Amino acid sequence: MVDSLKKPSSEEIRPGVKVPSKETLLTPRFYTTDFDEMARMDLSPNEEELQAILEEFRVDYNRHHFVRDEEFEQSWDHIDGEKRQLFVEFLERSCTAEFSGFLLYKELGRRLKDKNPVLAECFNLMSRDEARHAGFLNKAMSDFNLSLDLGFLTKSRKYTFFKPKFIFYATYLSEKIGYWRYITIYRHLEAHPEDRIYPIFRFFENWCQDENRHGDFFDALMRAQPQFLNDWKAKLWCRFFLLSVFATMYLNDIQRADFYAALGLEAREYDKHVILKTNETAGRVFPLVLDVENPEFYDRLEKCVQNNEKLSAIAESNTPKFLKFFQKVPPIASIGWQLLRLYLMKPIDAVATHGVAR
Repeated sequence: MVDSLKKPSSEEIRPGVKVPSKETLLTPRFYTTDFDEMARMDLSPNEEELQAILEEFRVDYNRHHFVRDEEFEQSWDHIDGEKRQLFVEFLERSCTAEFSGFLLYKELGRRLKDKNPVLAECFNLMSRDEARHAGFLNKAMSDFNLSLDLGFLTKSRKYTFFKPKFIFYATYLSEKIGYWRYITIYRHLEAHPEDRIYPIFRFFENWCQDENRHGDFFDALMRAQPQFLNDWKAKLWCRFFLLSVFATMYLNDIQRADFYAALGLEAREYDKHVILKTNETAGRVFPLVLDVENPEFYDRLEKCVQNNEKLSAIAESNTPKFLKFFQKVPPIASIGWQLLRLYLMKPIDAVATHGVAR
């Protein structure tokens, strides 16, 4: 975790091409899965809804949306210093996350083409959306005289293997939390246009609808595989992925509070709103959700933030390396303990709350 607290790298592979930020527990990850297991999935329990979602993907509502206009054609040198660094990091992290989705969906589309054509087409069309998002973000980075070599990123990043059900949990939450992040920023800046420091935020309303549709696809796909939602193991895994996504976002965003302040947002309040809305949305498909309105939830996350700051201070100190190891043990143990206590908090029965039969 500690490496993610360091300032983003300004080193370049070649002029204008940024060295990708170092991979840590808190950075966007690249995934692979069991393609054969995915191909064998029976979609018949929810075939009609999946077909309707496929038709929406085919319509391609945003095919003309990601076009840069004249507002981009100016110098952005007035965004300078730490604000510029944080903004470039925001663009890089967002681009990396979107590109990760593109790679996974594109490979799924290729591998499933002859075995499960409905799933294959859905994944191919979602990869189209993610490619647009990543390209638009990477082009935005060029306004700050930097870009990412996405081909280099493809070859240099490690890939994490997840079984299909874990891919479903993780990508569903990633798409839905992405929707709430984008729409919350968009609505804030719509009400406070003086805080919109760069034109990319004007695109967030339509953009987040792509995220929402992708999330709806994974919602329908999970309900076509009820074994992923109905047993005791599913309940444990749903809690795990909810906590992982929420804690990762909270730790990332608090350490980048100055970026959100530049947009007129208070990072903690922003995250609490996004977490609440994502948790409510997840309750429409997950058998249970987290009790994020319990004060204990954020009390423990704040202790994780404090310990992450201690890790950062240790990493940046001049203490000999072998001593740093021992200094890191207590804050790392404390973070682990807080996360365990959060995981063990009594969850909310989403079936009872929403009255959804699964």
